[in-house]
Amino acid sequence: MTATVPATPEALEAEGSVSGAVQGYVGRLRGGDMGALPAILGFVVLVVLFSIMRPNSFPTLLNAANLLNQSAAVIFIAMGLVFVLLLGEIDLSAGYTSGTSAAVLAVLMTQHGVAWPIAVVACLLTGIVIGTTIGLLVSMLGIPSFVVTLAAFLGLQGVLLLVIGEGGTIRIANDTILAIMNKNVPPLWGWVMFVIVVGGYAALTLSNLARRRSAGLATQAPSLVLIKIGVLAVVIALVVALLNQERAINPTIKSLKGVPIIVPFTLVFVVVLTFVLNRTGFGRHVYAVGGNAEAARRAGINVTGIKLACFMIGSTMAAIAGILFASRDNSVSPTTGGSQTLLFAVGAAVIGGTSLFGGKGRVLDAILGGLVVAVIANGLPLITQKSGIQFVVTGLVLLLAASVDAISRRRAAVAGR
Repeated sequence: MTATVPATPEALEAEGSVSGAVQGYVGRLRGGDMGALPAILGFVVLVVLFSIMRPNSFPTLLNAANLLNQSAAVIFIAMGLVFVLLLGEIDLSAGYTSGTSAAVLAVLMTQHGVAWPIAVVACLLTGIVIGTTIGLLVSMLGIPSFVVTLAAFLGLQGVLLLVIGEGGTIRIANDTILAIMNKNVPPLWGWVMFVIVVGGYAALTLSNLARRRSAGLATQAPSLVLIKIGVLAVVIALVVALLNQERAINPTIKSLKGVPIIVPFTLVFVVVLTFVLNRTGFGRHVYAVGGNAEAARRAGINVTGIKLACFMIGSTMAAIAGILFASRDNSVSPTTGGSQTLLFAVGAAVIGGTSLFGGKGRVLDAILGGLVVAVIANGLPLITQKSGIQFVVTGLVLLLAASVDAISRRRAAVAGR
């Protein structure tokens, strides 16, 4: 009698049926691969809870759009941190990197009359220089990233003060910079964006399915692919339809309709960075180094170069977040990028599903986790004005996310995956 070998989650998914895909997903969950499920469940639970507790203030269209703006800068820092965390490293300086870069932008535009494109380039170069310095110290000298970035965290606070000067706060008056976080695309363009996103996702997914089939490789069931496309279309259509509604308190003075500009702005970076991680040799090397740096080195991967590049990407994304901070606040101050910014950004990446131990994570994790963090930061003040309670709840959520990550890794190790 021949013993039956239990099917692995991957084998079940390779069956190409919806039931096989469901069984494969359940198998991955049992094996410790939680993916984005905790973040999605947490987001839904928090939204429902705050909506029930504050039905007149939290679940409004105005607050929903405000939520997207509140989370944007943290999400951009978190997207950069995903690359660093995938290596099993950390960057404690990301918050003040954004603040210092924003200060360079503000000083050049406001005090020196530099055109905004040149100021933006200078802002991004500031982030690149910071990331390069950190990356060289970590990858070539072997100094632990915790130590290097902690020193940068302290040093950049001083640099930020020196750049801003004695004035304390520098106002931003450039319409182009301010529009990023304060304007909306026309309602019609919101639907154009819907067609581009859904159509692009459908085309890529179906072409990949056809390519794998022609190569004789295992594929997902066509019905499952169509379900994914349909769910994405429904979700995005619902978001666009809601944001295209009038949400101004007094529309006779100023109308507020359309998807905030920051939404398509963010989507572009999500698509590009996801492509880099999932579709390029560089991305595969990042995962390899994060999984086992020594094995990656023996396989011929330039570990030093990969680490350097990831820290540069992280700091560049932080510099972009600095532009978003300046746009949202209409100014840059000594607190820009400080306070809880770094903790929220790291929390966003981890809550979304990126592992603190390296080797597991996606750019999309930063979006999901950033929305969860934003819901907490947005909803708690509506329930209680006590800062102590807000800090405690936020800390518990971050601790829960780290615990889920640790438990998932332990279960995956037991399952031999």
